[in-house]
Amino acid sequence: MAVHRLQVRTRGKALHEITREVDAVVAASGVDEGLATVFVRHTSASLVVQENADPSAKRDLEAWLDRLVREDDPLYTHTLEGPDDIPSHIKSALTATSIAIPVLAGHLALGTWQGLYLWEHRHRGSTRELLVHVNA
Repeated sequence: MAVHRLQVRTRGKALHEITREVDAVVAASGVDEGLATVFVRHTSASLVVQENADPSAKRDLEAWLDRLVREDDPLYTHTLEGPDDIPSHIKSALTATSIAIPVLAGHLALGTWQGLYLWEHRHRGSTRELLVHVNA
């Protein structure tokens, strides 16, 4: 299968679940068993596989990363696009821009409580481009 481009509109800084959208690409690929690779083409957003049952898990992760990478560090110099500029790049570097997920029976082989998320690190919403490659 060729690489599929997937556009995801974010509403701002948060974990945005994209499991259904990526799984639809996997199902359409016709691959029964293989590997799906997802890549986000931005330096201020990332990808994570995380719990998708209890919303408090998302809130706690977001709060923890905000405490770890604060926006008010006076040592930052890359601030041209605002106070969330370099913190969003740091958060992206600490997480992942590419994730590989096994494919079984034509679908993402995620666990019962797992979901795939696009983690938007910028305050403003944006259209993010993902590349999805499914390989048998």
